[in-house]
This record gives sequence, structure tokens and C-alpha cells, in this order.
Amino acid sequence: MRLIGTFLIQVFIVVSAFGQNHNYWQDLEQVTFELRLDDESGYEMEFPKFKTQVQRLDGSTIQLKGYMIPLEGFGSSRHFMFSALPFSSCFFCGGAGPETVVEVESDKSIPYTGKPITIEGILKLNDVDPDRHMYLLSKARVIQ
Repeated sequence: MRLIGTFLIQVFIVVSAFGQNHNYWQDLEQVTFELRLDDESGYEMEFPKFKTQVQRLDGSTIQLKGYMIPLEGFGSSRHFMFSALPFSSCFFCGGAGPETVVEVESDKSIPYTGKPITIEGILKLNDVDPDRHMYLLSKARVIQ
């Protein structure tokens, strides 16, 4: 009986740590793309097709460690891109894929920094609006 109790405590510790230290960037890599007709533009465009592992995260609160990519200047912002990679290597400037960035919206302005930070927010998957990124993180806040 003591062995079972010890095992359950170890499982609880592992599960608790998974939620706090899990690398969600690896999950966000689980996406492919398919050509579909965009009704608004009339052109064929690549739209994301999320694998089950990513679909399960839709609407969940997640934490990501990465780098801010400002959309307007380098001041504080409530709307910016967030990358798993530094600015010089990110999707927009380097050879990384679109799964390495998320579009962030925050209720409060977050000061720009070139250093890595950890943010937390609610993940929303976007496979219908080509004017927005495929990963949206709302109600974001800085954790570290």
C-alpha cells in the first residue's frame, strides 16, 4: 500500500510540473497547410490544418517563453507578435516557419524588451481569417 501511495505522489508531481514547464512551442509545431479558396479575396491561399494535439489547446491558458516582435515601433504595446526565436532569426526575418510565432493581444500595455520573457494567455486557433495569424494569444500577461 505504501508503494502505491509513493507512486501516486510521484505521478502528481510529474503532472503538476508538466503544466508549468511544458514547452508549448513544440505543440504548436503540429500543423500542416492546405490550399483553399479564400472567399473574400477569391484567391487560393494556404490555411493551417491543426493536428489533434494542437486542437486540444484551443481556448486553453498556456505559457510561452520567447521574444517580442513589435508591430509598431519599439515602445510599449498591447498588440505584438511573439516569437520562439530572437528577432534576427524569427519567421519574419529569418528562415523559421509561421508555427514559431503567435499574435498577442494584452489588456495592459507590455513594455518592449529584446530579452526573452515568458507570457501567459488564452490560445485561440485561427484557420479562417487570413488577415490574422494562425495562433492568437489573448489576455496575455508577462509571467517572467
